[in-house]
Amino acid sequence: MTAAARAMPADTPVPTCPDWVARDLIHHMGGVHRWATLCVAEARTEPPSESLEEIAGGWPGDEELGDWLAAGSLALVAALEAAPSDLESWTFMPAPSPLAFWCRRQAHETAIHRVDAERAAGRTVTHLSRCAPAFAADGVDELVTGFWPRRSATARTETPVTLGLGCTDADSAWVVTMGPEGVRTAAGEDVAGTGAASSAAVRGTACDLYFTLWNRGGSESLSVEGDPAVLREFGEAMQVRWS
Repeated sequence: MTAAARAMPADTPVPTCPDWVARDLIHHMGGVHRWATLCVAEARTEPPSESLEEIAGGWPGDEELGDWLAAGSLALVAALEAAPSDLESWTFMPAPSPLAFWCRRQAHETAIHRVDAERAAGRTVTHLSRCAPAFAADGVDELVTGFWPRRSATARTETPVTLGLGCTDADSAWVVTMGPEGVRTAAGEDVAGTGAASSAAVRGTACDLYFTLWNRGGSESLSVEGDPAVLREFGEAMQVRWS
């Protein structure tokens, strides 16, 4: 991501984040790295009230974006490595521990925004960094068991809709159902018997599933059985935004 930041002008549009140019993307990612570092290094038990710009101490000049992004990433890694295993810190999704949460969340935050940066820099899909199957499958798991159920207050359907997800290169599968009471996710790959009015089973490499579910491409390589509109419905209803 740092290499991509250094390879393009700051006002380069980011195709996968239509409202952003490269400057916005790097500000966001470098700000989030520093925000997470604050939570870990200071063992914050409440979410920081400061804005990302305040936490960053102001935004860097355009010519400094690459170095600034790299410095924030290195500081985050150092904070995570120095943190005790029993770190007490605020988190916003279930995890085995606060330290595990921050390591996982920042790894996937960075991986997905790296795709954004590489595409903005003009690299084709074939040149995008592919994620290892275990890492990508964990990214899918974080999304469908962590982020998606958090949308239950707004992501609802009168009749249940079910999406089955299976990795062809990792031993990981999930069934996600969106219905009147919101979203629920269970391990498994059989979408039959869920009581859904419409369903689809989607299979592919963990990386293709990971990128597709984060709306970063890859769907052309997936196998879809059932109603293909179900995958689109979940993609539209479950978009994750910084707020």
